[in-house]
Amino acid sequence: MKVGARNLITDVAGLRVGNAADAHVKSGTTVLIGDAAFTAGVHVMGGAPGTRETDLLAPDKVVQEVDALVLSGGSAFGLDAASGVVDGLRAQGRGFEVGGQRVPIVPGAILFDLLNGGNKDWIENPYRKLGRLALENTGVEFTLGSHGAGAGATVTGLKGGLGSASVVLECGVTVGALVAVNALGAVTVGEGAEFWAAPFEMDGEFGGGNVATKYNTQHEPHPEAQLGESTTIAIIATDAVLTQAQATRMATAAHDGMARAIVPSHTPFDGDLVFAVSTGKIDLPDPVFDPLRLGHAAAVCLSRAIARGVYEATGAGGDILPTWQQKFR
Repeated sequence: MKVGARNLITDVAGLRVGNAADAHVKSGTTVLIGDAAFTAGVHVMGGAPGTRETDLLAPDKVVQEVDALVLSGGSAFGLDAASGVVDGLRAQGRGFEVGGQRVPIVPGAILFDLLNGGNKDWIENPYRKLGRLALENTGVEFTLGSHGAGAGATVTGLKGGLGSASVVLECGVTVGALVAVNALGAVTVGEGAEFWAAPFEMDGEFGGGNVATKYNTQHEPHPEAQLGESTTIAIIATDAVLTQAQATRMATAAHDGMARAIVPSHTPFDGDLVFAVSTGKIDLPDPVFDPLRLGHAAAVCLSRAIARGVYEATGAGGDILPTWQQKFR
């Protein structure tokens, strides 16, 4: 495997990502959209998920492709970000055709960032507007760290953030990850700067110099977040041709990457979730072993993206936690 040209999920050709955030609220939204509708699956491992239209992603359902995916802060309020994306896509004439009407299919997931120091005393839910704005901002380049759905994210002892990473397999297939890191658990080992994901780092993408041999795998974490103040939500994408069932399998495998990078992960108080996307451009040369390689690549990408999201976070007034850079640099 090698790192993709941008080291972003948009190394999967045809995909774009857009961010929007409100600094006053300390929260935001991230949208992933394709040049055309794409196959998608989902797998949930956390005990407290917040989702929209994820039932449609089961392989036995009528709708086999979606128009966009949304990751958002705001807890249940953030589910309304998908409504803004639906409005924008409908205006573009996109969506599932039903009797002459176009219905954009936009599944989404949310994280809890209501206790992060931002002003949440709004009168009108801001997330619908943030969703529409994130759609308008979509492109192949986007900013990591304290942006989009990662704008108000936290982990144990640190600010969280929006992360992304990619790899290109020997067969030419590209795999990318996008994640909003807002975990009950920790992404660093003990009181030190080392990321749990350090063994998977490529090209010094989250600081370099993290020594895996320093790890104490028997370390017992002590989460500092309040119950419910959590959830890591992610998207794994590939240009390989996959069915919904195969995409769901890739999403399931990607959860290994979350467990490697966040300790503990998948707790009863996290809504940890992974979407999977296939743009369907490249046939897998080996239908037996390539799905295994895809799952491994997905897990590696997600581990790296999680560490990058925290590494790239930036400080702002009113923060209740330091960034990784502030604490360790």
